[in-house]
Amino acid sequence: MHGENGEMMDLALRVCRGYLNGPWKKITPSDISVKRISGGLSNWLYQVSLVRAQPRPSDAAPAHVLLRLYGQTHGERALETLITDSVIFTLLSERGLGPRLHGIFPGGRIEEYIPARPLKTSELGDARLSPLIAAKVAAVHAMNVPISKEPRWLWDTTARWLQNITESQDKENQGEKNPIVDYLATFDLHREVSWLREHLMKLKSPVVFCHNDLQEGNILLREDTEEPSLVLIDFEYCSYNYRGFDLANHFIEWTYDYTNPEYPNFFVCKENYPSKEQMGLFLSQYIRDVPGQHHPPPTQETLVKEVRHFTLATHLFWGLWSIVNAKRSQIPFGYWEYAKERIDTYFQLKAELVGSDFVGIKRKAVDLE
Repeated sequence: MHGENGEMMDLALRVCRGYLNGPWKKITPSDISVKRISGGLSNWLYQVSLVRAQPRPSDAAPAHVLLRLYGQTHGERALETLITDSVIFTLLSERGLGPRLHGIFPGGRIEEYIPARPLKTSELGDARLSPLIAAKVAAVHAMNVPISKEPRWLWDTTARWLQNITESQDKENQGEKNPIVDYLATFDLHREVSWLREHLMKLKSPVVFCHNDLQEGNILLREDTEEPSLVLIDFEYCSYNYRGFDLANHFIEWTYDYTNPEYPNFFVCKENYPSKEQMGLFLSQYIRDVPGQHHPPPTQETLVKEVRHFTLATHLFWGLWSIVNAKRSQIPFGYWEYAKERIDTYFQLKAELVGSDFVGIKRKAVDLE
């Protein structure tokens, strides 16, 4: 028998027989292999493959599939998220923007297994690949998805994380002190979020369907095509949101590399932020591919302005995310260091955009070397 254990094999057999055609209909334990790819609290991923090579794998009878099993789905919010994720994945699959969907079953789904690798941070600015990413982003932004069109995700999520941070601070134990924790506690992040929301609303960035996490790990380069071909994955943070956030978030990810094998497990490469020419290449492709019926075609000048100001939101958003995860994630990553990096960079950019007199809303001054 191939695979991790008998229980997983039984599940793979039952699901693949039920939802796939061709040789999958009559598979036995000796006909397939089951390999665990990843697993966490929310999802487990398995590659299920036919042991005997098929002469002509087809969409209905592929040689390999990806079996995704959902984790804990307790509570109304978790169930709503699961339903929304399934709807979004289905629509992306139909439009060729994400992996093909082979089936949805209670507790998981069967997806296309894509022979691909994630992009490297250094490849985000590649002159061949960047326009391809822009075209994918434009297609995502043009989608009409049957979920709430109100741009509440950004502010609802930050409010939830702020509440989590406040509650955690109230319950902090008196154990070993982390100077970064003390440093970050000097900022009134509630007031910062309120100021930022008021500031960004003046830009009137259009609300579109957004990926919200367009970093290199979520952009796959296919290895089964001669010409470069990309697939977007991991739509966990998808929602209707401001166009400026999605674009700004992608560009700022050019400057963060998460492949550092040593603590804090990331590199900061600010020199990699797109040049005027690189941003122009991306935005010109984006403008060409955005359908005019949704919004008047934007100008590059408008998009650059949105990117500049919404970069503030990306720093503050992921800074809050990192503080929350520093307290609860088991993944080896320098969450406190990353939070400091993003929030410090937020204030540096704020000083450039609105002036040094309006930079930091602090409760007290604390220096951190």
